[in-house]
Amino acid sequence: MKKVYYLKTCSTCVRILKELDLPSDFELQDIKTNPITETQLEALKALSGSYEALFSKRAKLYKEKGLKDQNLTEKDYKHYLLEHYTFLSRPVIVINDAIFIGNAKKTTASTKLALNES
Repeated sequence: MKKVYYLKTCSTCVRILKELDLPSDFELQDIKTNPITETQLEALKALSGSYEALFSKRAKLYKEKGLKDQNLTEKDYKHYLLEHYTFLSRPVIVINDAIFIGNAKKTTASTKLALNES
């Protein structure tokens, strides 16, 4: 599977996708207009190892809901990821069995390497 979960209204996501210059066999899913399903989230969790790894602690709602002051469980992370798209750390890029989460320079560099190898 070659897929990207992103927000087309997020300038960082758009910049990274442009920088990666993905091949045409990639499926792009704008998580605002086409929300992530529970099945998709479970598949991402299987690749990443946890729901927490997919969760953005920089999301505005994270602070607004006071979640940083709570001791969240994996079940909580899953709930919030399904509840609102902003909780997903973006972009999430899946290349076969590899997953790349977030917008760190290091992550983008790793994604480029994986693209060159695939």
